Amino acid sequence: MKYKIGFFLFFLIQCLAAQQVEFKAEVSKNQLGANERLRVEFSMNKNGDNFTPPNFQGFTVVMGPSQSVSESWINGVRSFSKTYIYVLQPTSKGNHTIGTASINIDGRTYKTSPIAITVTEAVKSPSIEKNSNDIARENLFLLAEVSKPNPYLNEAVSVTYRLYVGGQVSLSNLRALEVPKYPNFWSQDIKLQNYEIENCTYQGRNYRCIVVKKIVLYPQKTGAITLEPLTMEAILNVPSGQRDWFGHPFYEEVAQRVTSGSRTISVKSLPEEGKPENFSGAVGDFSFSVRASKQTLKANESTQLKIDVSGSGNFKLFDLPKPTFPSSLEVYSPEQKEDVNTSLTGMKGRIEQTYTIVPEYKGKYPITGLNFSYFNPTTQKYETVRTDDIWLDVTEGPTANNSDADSVAAQPSVPTAVGNLQMATPFLPIGQQGFFGSTAYYCWLFLPLFFIPLVLFWWRIREQRAGDVEGNKVRVANRLVKKYLSEAKHKLGNKGTFYEALERALHNYLKAKLKIETTEMTKDKITEYLLGKQANQTTVEQFIALLASCERARYAQHSDALMEKDFSDAVQIISELDKQLKK
Repeated sequence: MKYKIGFFLFFLIQCLAAQQVEFKAEVSKNQLGANERLRVEFSMNKNGDNFTPPNFQGFTVVMGPSQSVSESWINGVRSFSKTYIYVLQPTSKGNHTIGTASINIDGRTYKTSPIAITVTEAVKSPSIEKNSNDIARENLFLLAEVSKPNPYLNEAVSVTYRLYVGGQVSLSNLRALEVPKYPNFWSQDIKLQNYEIENCTYQGRNYRCIVVKKIVLYPQKTGAITLEPLTMEAILNVPSGQRDWFGHPFYEEVAQRVTSGSRTISVKSLPEEGKPENFSGAVGDFSFSVRASKQTLKANESTQLKIDVSGSGNFKLFDLPKPTFPSSLEVYSPEQKEDVNTSLTGMKGRIEQTYTIVPEYKGKYPITGLNFSYFNPTTQKYETVRTDDIWLDVTEGPTANNSDADSVAAQPSVPTAVGNLQMATPFLPIGQQGFFGSTAYYCWLFLPLFFIPLVLFWWRIREQRAGDVEGNKVRVANRLVKKYLSEAKHKLGNKGTFYEALERALHNYLKAKLKIETTEMTKDKITEYLLGKQANQTTVEQFIALLASCERARYAQHSDALMEKDFSDAVQIISELDKQLKK
């Protein structure tokens, strides 16, 4: 019986303790400088409603209210805690009071006690209570790392945009807001499969780094060129300063905008001293060769002359030297093959041009050797590669009737004595050579009169089309639709340029069909215009969805299969709208 009474008393004490409500206010300090911040916490051990904070007279609320809630069961006893947190900035010096806060718990109103605060002069080393945005700003920045700040014209420069995340801040999501353009450069993006996090150090501090963009640039003008900044939005998980009963920190989600800032590149012009006359703009380190697939052949057989440039440099920004062929050789337009890869160090690979040559007559034919000049930024000198002459020996075939300066084959001597000279074509009588009065003469005389009505008719049509402003806009937009659709088809596999071209095609289609300007093209207006033109609701929704996909795709990972599907959908949707809008 004694044990039962003891257990009952213990249980009663625990229930009374659990029912005791506590609501209090605490501050991080009672005295602070005018340039410091104050943290105020209103906590309770039982959940309530209608929390009313004080008016915080003499302070500005920098952050808050944020909430922290924890609940646990230990040995059958429930523990609960809920806290409202504010961060305050004093507006003036002097004595201030944090007033009472109130809350309703189980039908009763509880209030905190006032707290006196003294604000002094600004201190030299302020202990500022930082909010989540302050912590995010201190632990997040974006840098544009340039490989060569002072390159030569047409020399490769790589730019790596690296995001640094420090402290206990973690990255949840990331998207680009403003992507720089490079109008004074030939540029090539380096594709990133996904974001990889690595440990790195900056100014003696450890960070987690993410490469968000890589690009290779070839400057096309000299002087100082400013690179536009890359601007991104990062969603971060930032410690709130609160912990649960087990000591685990609470995190707050913060959106932070970050920019790489502008960078300036000083581009040097190529030296004039020692520049070869045949220099066509090649900058890098190259090897050059010219070879024929066979040099001994028969007439009407073919041979290939291959011109090959390999190495590293600005492959897409110069022309290969063109060989000179004897006029008696039949030469076809060259076929070009490219095997060029672009990495952070620039373009590497080879370009090959192949000329197909078919001789018609027996003989020996020279193809003069070629000179290829380029500027090597490493040695800072021009270098020239010279190839030997190539001789084509045609051993079998007909012999040309007349002497050919291009062929060095022996030709029969021709008598030069005037007495032995015989004319291949006899002179015609004077009466048969007259042009005036002939049929051809009158045709040429009256031919301009025949064209005058055609010219007037063409001029009238041209004037009418010039006056048709709306019609001209439609025709231009239609041409742009075809152009950008064709461009998008050729850019399949290159996500950025593909979706940019596809989006332009869709917008120009709207300009052609709806006669509206690009500035009017919100999705709601597009839907309203298309439905007003009796377009099908389903087709309109597909069109709007495709536009949204183009916008999202610039900053998301898209496979080649998905790009092909979007292109196919665009062609089908435009075709369907064409049929519906013509009704």
